[in-house]
Amino acid sequence: MGEKLNTFQRVRELSNWQSVAFAATLIERMQPNYQLFCEASEFADPSQFRKTLDSVWDWLRGSQSKINFALQLDKIEEVTPDAMEFDNYGVYPAIDAAISLAAVLSLIMGEEPQGAVVVSKLSQGCVESFIEAVSEESLDSPGIKAHPLMQWEVAFQNELIVTVSNLKAGSDSVKQLQSLAKEEGVSNIGIAVN
Repeated sequence: MGEKLNTFQRVRELSNWQSVAFAATLIERMQPNYQLFCEASEFADPSQFRKTLDSVWDWLRGSQSKINFALQLDKIEEVTPDAMEFDNYGVYPAIDAAISLAAVLSLIMGEEPQGAVVVSKLSQGCVESFIEAVSEESLDSPGIKAHPLMQWEVAFQNELIVTVSNLKAGSDSVKQLQSLAKEEGVSNIGIAVN
């Protein structure tokens, strides 16, 4: 638990640009979970999620174009699935991804100063619940913390904190973070990125 607290505390200490960059990178890793759910359930067109996430990357690049983040937030709320309407597990990682994207939009707009911490917790929680769903482990079990996917998630977040702490706003930093998010070729729960 100490390491987890440490991660969230370190996220809280990031500057505004760094915290948005941290959150966007985690969401980029969660995006395949949302896309696969949409494709499998025919819930919504996953392109809205992609467009909104791309607008966050544009903001991180320092794009001078005017992005209406309040409108983007409305659009993401419209394409956030309701767990009560689906009976497959995939709805939960999709919800985690959509709520994470809403949290980073609120962070950019100054409405949720802890948005990056919210995304950090949602990403870890997504991995925890996935492990619980596919194994015999319960959420309070020490086996979840020891599971390779959970270890990878915590290690990725800690490495990402160090990386964003040393970056300056701009296109090169965004390219580096996007490639870091896609480097392993899988989402935070191991879904292949196409």
